[in-house]
Amino acid sequence: MGDVAVGARSGHDGEEHRGHPVEAADPAPDDGVTSGSDPATGGDGPPSSEPPRTGGEGSGGTAPKAKKPRSFWKELPILIGIALVLALLIKTFLVQAFSIPSASMENTLKIGDRVLVDKLTPWFGSEPERGEVVVFHDPDDWLAGENPAEPNAFQTVLSWIGLMPSAEEKDLIKRVIGVGGDTVSCKGTGPLTVNGKALNEPYVYPGNTPCSQDDQGGQFSVKVPKGYVWVMGDHRQNSRDSRYNQSDKNHGMVPVDQVVGRAIVKAWPISHWGTLPVPDTFDQTGLNDQSAASAALTAAPGGLALAGAVPVVLWRRRRERTAGTR
Repeated sequence: MGDVAVGARSGHDGEEHRGHPVEAADPAPDDGVTSGSDPATGGDGPPSSEPPRTGGEGSGGTAPKAKKPRSFWKELPILIGIALVLALLIKTFLVQAFSIPSASMENTLKIGDRVLVDKLTPWFGSEPERGEVVVFHDPDDWLAGENPAEPNAFQTVLSWIGLMPSAEEKDLIKRVIGVGGDTVSCKGTGPLTVNGKALNEPYVYPGNTPCSQDDQGGQFSVKVPKGYVWVMGDHRQNSRDSRYNQSDKNHGMVPVDQVVGRAIVKAWPISHWGTLPVPDTFDQTGLNDQSAASAALTAAPGGLALAGAVPVVLWRRRRERTAGTR
């Protein structure tokens, strides 16, 4: 048989010519693009995997527009809201500013000074210690009859955002002299003693004596109960502190849970800036002896009871062991 005709055609002269096998076309280069039908080119191969182009010149598509940023005035209320929330958190948990309204803590603190009070450490169970300057809520009408000073514009703004207390709040600032378990005493003009140890007090106002000889609190000897502190102003002859409030319900003591926090820094005015450390006089040897002895006596009954119970338990166990071997 002859070769199979792939395709026959008639020539111009009417003769029939045999077809010849069609030579295969060279393969397309492997460039990752499959050739084939494309609506844009009119080809007859399979559909192209190349995505259609949009947004190009002459294509009729539109490019996405960049988002226009908000104006400052539209963002301002959001910024103010965030600032107020942060101020409230700071005021509640971290630090708060207080203004000094009287001369009771001179010369350590003067009228008009602003102090920053640490409110964080009390949240972790920390209690006031001797020598610290603390702010506390009025425990029992210590400020009765006193007219609070009118706040200035700066204080009003700080009060409004929560960084300073309002004018209606009744807070005081004094130095802690005795804590729970201490015995604080003063005779004549001093010195002031804590647990029998005399205090050298360089912070006392120049010209003042550690104690006064009046009959309204100048002479005293008190035992501070647990959970309370005994406080005094550095301007000893111009401070109505624990000495002069011994007739109140707390006998002049300040409950620890009424302490707002410790004043740590004089922040304003800049010329008065400085820290408020604990004076060295409260680090002297023997100041804690009486408190330690009191704690030991409190623990002694429990220790004695435990010591007495041990022989009884051992005796009973020995009897049970002996009975089990019979």
